[in-house]
Amino acid sequence: MRPIPALALALLLPVTALAQDDLGPPLTAEEFDARTVGRTITYSAFGKPYGVEQYKPGHKVIWAFTEDECKEGDWYQSGQYICFDYGEEVPLQCWTFYDSAQGLVAKFRGDSTGEPLVSLSESHEPLSCQGPDVGV
Repeated sequence: MRPIPALALALLLPVTALAQDDLGPPLTAEEFDARTVGRTITYSAFGKPYGVEQYKPGHKVIWAFTEDECKEGDWYQSGQYICFDYGEEVPLQCWTFYDSAQGLVAKFRGDSTGEPLVSLSESHEPLSCQGPDVGV
């Protein structure tokens, strides 16, 4: 199963060229909330759109892979990670988020060799969800 993310604003540069030292410290829950709340952010992996997440007040989120139905969830901090809970259908997703010169960068917990997600764009428009009973 693909990991489910969450992220914001960036210039699209190959993130694999970023060293861990270039990213600085991971964002805290307070920093992450200030950076994301009220925004809808599109993330990329390997230079291609990966998914979109809308960040709402109260640590609420709505996530969709680029062509999937939306999943509603909550996020919280656990150590250095920001973890996303989308319910029983999806395993807990934990990420370290960094605010870099290239934009918001997310690395999935336990995936030291994987491509991080990078924010591709952000807006204040709500996420447009596909599927039955969405937004009800």
